[in-house]
Amino acid sequence: MKDILDAILAEATTMAETREKEFGALPVPESYRGVVVRKDEVGMFEGVPSREKDPRRSLHLQEVPTPELGPGEALVAVMASSINYNTVWSSIFEPLPTFGFLERYGRTSPLAKRHDLPYHVVGSDLAGVVLRTGPGVHAWKPGDEVVAHCLSVELERPEGHNDTMLDPEQRIWGFETNFGGLAELALVKANQLMPRPAHLTWEEAASPGLVNSTAYRQLISPNGANVKLGDIVLIWGASGGLGSYATQLALRAGAIPVCVVSSPEKAEICRSLGAELIIDRAAEDYRFWKDEHTPNPKEWQRFGKRIRELTGGEDPDIVFEHPGRETFGASVFVAKRGGVVVTCASTSGYMHSYDNRYLWMNLKRIIGSHFANYREAWEANRLISRGFIHPTLSRVYPLEQTGQAAYDVHRNTHQGKVGVLCLAPQEGLGVRDPELRARHLSAINRFRGV
Repeated sequence: MKDILDAILAEATTMAETREKEFGALPVPESYRGVVVRKDEVGMFEGVPSREKDPRRSLHLQEVPTPELGPGEALVAVMASSINYNTVWSSIFEPLPTFGFLERYGRTSPLAKRHDLPYHVVGSDLAGVVLRTGPGVHAWKPGDEVVAHCLSVELERPEGHNDTMLDPEQRIWGFETNFGGLAELALVKANQLMPRPAHLTWEEAASPGLVNSTAYRQLISPNGANVKLGDIVLIWGASGGLGSYATQLALRAGAIPVCVVSSPEKAEICRSLGAELIIDRAAEDYRFWKDEHTPNPKEWQRFGKRIRELTGGEDPDIVFEHPGRETFGASVFVAKRGGVVVTCASTSGYMHSYDNRYLWMNLKRIIGSHFANYREAWEANRLISRGFIHPTLSRVYPLEQTGQAAYDVHRNTHQGKVGVLCLAPQEGLGVRDPELRARHLSAINRFRGV
């Protein structure tokens, strides 16, 4: 692994042909270190409330065999990765242990059988360098610096050819497949790869992938809310890993974000992004549930009134919804007549409760949105590469402390994204376009408190 790291850090040449030969000649190690959950520990949290389940107990850094490279695939040396909520789910074995995903995938083909193992290398983001490509890969070569789009799709069925997210055999890499990005090496399909933004460090480049693409489809794409100039967009968790990108995208699209946060510090982050309309739900003490089983419509009304105070009497055209159970009833209530609630994730619970009268009688719509197709992810990454959207990285851990990083996200003690260094020996490495970086440095640094 040292030879690989030395070659990456040396930045030996800018000539693609020479770089391809150099990296193609590097030996691929027989094994590598990866962060895993183990099949024999699936029951370790039985009877423990979700919030008390500790990823630091279930996520292990261990040596794993390097998988065989198949057709249409690439092996990537991972310099950095990041924590998404799906890694939290994997680590606490909710809503289902991920080994069921791997078993089902393994039954689909001999090639997929490689993924059905008694351990699961997790992680759905990476920034790194291509080491090898399998047969049939022509667009990517050893030495290419890349980030990964986390949709793994077979594309052998007609349903996926208009929108790969509708393919019956689409899966989230590193969550529903093995060999994910929280590791020194990762196995991906070539159609997951995208160019690494050259003005970012390795850890910055690794942080936007899943959440930026998810927010793009959910808010910008015609497959989602299809936001337009002047729309009022209510964004839950607007300083978090997903919401911080939704806030930037809304502003760039000419929409008017109403940012919902849970502390003055998080409110200040939204202001630094350019948002002006902010609700601190903790300070205003909104209680959308009377008890565990009973929604509180009066609080929906109070919340809607507060939104109209900020917007000059207008209700949201779009509600960017991802907390799920805790907030969904309020989201349906406050959306304008004919408005849209676009939803994914459900980090506070996936069994939603809302009053359907406010939906059907006011002609509102609910749109389910799940990650992004390759084109949407490519466009979202292009916005990062051109400096229109900035990474929202707040903290970085070494690979050995991935459990703590996932714990931070599970307990919502973070803001923006939490990064993980894999092969990168320290933060701050990998910038290839210092001029673009200099133009956007304040925006890049705002989440780090720099």
